[in-house]
Amino acid sequence: MRSVFVGNLNFDTTEGDLRTLFEPFGEIERISVINDRDTGQPRGFAFVEMADDVEAAQAMAGLNGREVAGRTLRVNEEAPRLQRSRPGSNFSGPGSR
Repeated sequence: MRSVFVGNLNFDTTEGDLRTLFEPFGEIERISVINDRDTGQPRGFAFVEMADDVEAAQAMAGLNGREVAGRTLRVNEEAPRLQRSRPGSNFSGPGSR
């Protein structure tokens, strides 16, 4: 399974819209349209998890740069998540000062 990042989405884009775009390329496991934590408004990007790596690669190749709802999509493999440290937690271990 491969997770595909879809960026530069029109803020009115729905999960159904993304399903319609990606289904011709293969089986979709899950779609997550990302909303702002505080306002609940769309942030303009989403993640689409596809069952097959080859189908995901074909979707990336076929949809990257395509214009949808007046926006040029950025479609590529999801980057690995970085470990975030909490603000103010600069502790490096015993004896660090």
